[in-house]
Amino acid sequence: MQTEHFREPPPLPFDLSTLQEVCSRKLGLGVQETLNIAQALYETHKATTYPRSDCRYLPASMFDEVPAVFDALLKTDPALRHALGSLDRSLRSRAWNEAKVTAHHAIIPTTESADLARMSEQERNVYELIRSHYLAQFLPHHEFDRTQVELECGAERLTAVGKQILVQGWKGLLYENTEEDEPNHKSQVLPVLQQGTQCAVDDVELKSMRTAAPKPLTEGDLIKAMKNVAKLVNDPRLKQKLRDTTGIGTEATRASIIKGLIDRGYLLKKKRALIATAAAHTLIEAVPAAVADPGMTAIWEQALDEIEAGRLTLEAFVAKQANWIAKLVEHYGALNLSIPVEAGPACPICNASMTKRKGKSGPFWSCSQYPNCKGTTRFRKETRRP
Repeated sequence: MQTEHFREPPPLPFDLSTLQEVCSRKLGLGVQETLNIAQALYETHKATTYPRSDCRYLPASMFDEVPAVFDALLKTDPALRHALGSLDRSLRSRAWNEAKVTAHHAIIPTTESADLARMSEQERNVYELIRSHYLAQFLPHHEFDRTQVELECGAERLTAVGKQILVQGWKGLLYENTEEDEPNHKSQVLPVLQQGTQCAVDDVELKSMRTAAPKPLTEGDLIKAMKNVAKLVNDPRLKQKLRDTTGIGTEATRASIIKGLIDRGYLLKKKRALIATAAAHTLIEAVPAAVADPGMTAIWEQALDEIEAGRLTLEAFVAKQANWIAKLVEHYGALNLSIPVEAGPACPICNASMTKRKGKSGPFWSCSQYPNCKGTTRFRKETRRP
């Protein structure tokens, strides 16, 4: 039997990508929706700070603004009076770290009061998430004991894990809004046990279980994967470089990258899930491995560091990339891609096959002989060519 004591600090205030991850999981918002809402909270409502931040820390100088932020929060929402009264304004959490602040600090409430009645439901939900993560900095750590017990039953060795909460701390405020849905430790409380204690077996149940396929990624999951793409790189130096930078894309560009993949037909969104289309699978299988390898991003980042240090000129870097791309184009120029296309009805004018296209009012069938034939017909999911 082994008991360990744990202290969990409150989660840091949000940067944009973490806000997008949590809003995707908790509120079902797309990453572009979250960015638009965060931008509106900043520009229109003046309720939160600059949203396109890649930092989750705050400068020490902003600790002096805590009373002003609390006053603004209370004016914005008088129902917070009791909650604010239970906070310790003197607590200085790990979020206040000058050394870790980048060009912009974490996203937090401002010192200006806002009108909640002017916010949409989604804007208010996102605002409350940002507000809660800021207020959590003024609550104590969540503390608990984790006990692991090994039991012998015949020839079998069984393990039981229990958790006893000692100090609820910040989880009293943020329990439903933490960044991870799954708890890190079992929440069951074990009885008092000692080495050699005899335990009676009351019941045995044999369950038939099946492994499940991994769930499709949501937009929030994809944002997280883009940030943590270093996990997919084997080279230690490139892996570290990706960890030191922002992974694939930046806080300001990841939403547009995902939107571009959806608009180009490489990703299909079904409710919250993102599904890779046949076109995406065909493309990834066809392109050179170096192009699809996230390690290439790290190589380019290293080259940019060399340029910044004066050890490599911009012209030399561009020339090297141009030469590499020219060789790729020459080598793969004759490549033929075979992408499955959804079968459509016969054209009502020329009887040729029809192709699904996307218009302002949604998808429709267009004659494959366009522009020679301008036949079109409405798109119906049940439509199939005989």
